[in-house]
Amino acid sequence: MDFHAHHPWLRVGIALVWLVFGLLFKALGAVPRHRQIVARVVGERSATTVTSLVAFGECAIAIWMLSGRWLPLCMTLQTLALVAMNTLELRHARALLVSPVGMICANVVFLGVGWYVAVY
Repeated sequence: MDFHAHHPWLRVGIALVWLVFGLLFKALGAVPRHRQIVARVVGERSATTVTSLVAFGECAIAIWMLSGRWLPLCMTLQTLALVAMNTLELRHARALLVSPVGMICANVVFLGVGWYVAVY
């Protein structure tokens, strides 16, 4: 990685977001609200398992982003994942969201940066 260019740093930043949300917030349970949101979507019985699977997927996306391989495909997956997660959260767990509008705005910017890195 050429750390004098801005693209690698943007990739690292994107990867860190996925890693923090996946590993810290979900897998390690630092933000219990994330599991509660999952429970609203899939039910209490499956919430722990699904939260762990989501955490694993988010960590995998972080590693993929760091690898720098097939970035347009990686960003396609990220876009689909965030649209799906945000739609489910807004529909089933809006009351648990800190800022629904803020979440959407942040994710639009996040995806915009990711697509910039992937195609330029």
